[in-house]
Amino acid sequence: MNTLKALIIDDEPSAVKTLSLMIQHYVPQITELKATNDPHEGLFLLKTFKPNLLFIDIQMPIMTGFDLLKQVPEINFNIIFTTAHDQYAIEAIRFSALDYLLKPIDAEELQNACIRFLQKVETINDTNKPLYNNFLHNLNVNKREDFKLALPTNHGTFFYTTDEIIRLEGESNYSKFYFTTGKTLLTAKTLKEYEEILSNYNFIRTHKSHLVNKKHITNYSTDGILTMTDNSKVEISRRRKEEVFDLIKSSIQ
Repeated sequence: MNTLKALIIDDEPSAVKTLSLMIQHYVPQITELKATNDPHEGLFLLKTFKPNLLFIDIQMPIMTGFDLLKQVPEINFNIIFTTAHDQYAIEAIRFSALDYLLKPIDAEELQNACIRFLQKVETINDTNKPLYNNFLHNLNVNKREDFKLALPTNHGTFFYTTDEIIRLEGESNYSKFYFTTGKTLLTAKTLKEYEEILSNYNFIRTHKSHLVNKKHITNYSTDGILTMTDNSKVEISRRRKEEVFDLIKSSIQ
């Protein structure tokens, strides 16, 4: 793809100016750039300018970034959300394996997000549609427990609630998921990345190679072994034993 087009939609003129300058300086691969402070004009530009990449602010007074996207019939472009807050929205984004930038935007984070975009630019239509659908699902659920975690694999993208996940096992730069159905999936993300996403959802890091769902622990022994609902055994590292036992005890009191 010789021409890469990007569009910025943000109600703050200063934010648009800053991000435009940063893109011009740090992301020379983007050859055409347009920006607007008006979400209605943004909708028009999405139809006429047809960007490959959209930077969109989450919180805008006239129309939020999410409301705007709900009006787009077909999302055939990639999205990088920009926000200064809104933890609920950030969790919905992270669960859907989508990109976001926290304001004030850091140059290195901008570059990394754009690198990820450039790496998958040729397959946007195929890979991202289910992710955006899942994101809209996560936005519309009433409880965080109903969020669905997007798990991209070599065989497609799969979606699971946290209650369906028994545990994860780290394998180098990959993570293997074990589910209540008995199925397993291997994803190209580290255990640390999933720990950051799932730490507020009853998941405990018991070992450098293990992340478990507290809800699926059926027994724990003083010698540092957990038994899970699928009868699998998970080791607790010596240095984490006291912390893990305290977390388990607090959850059943």
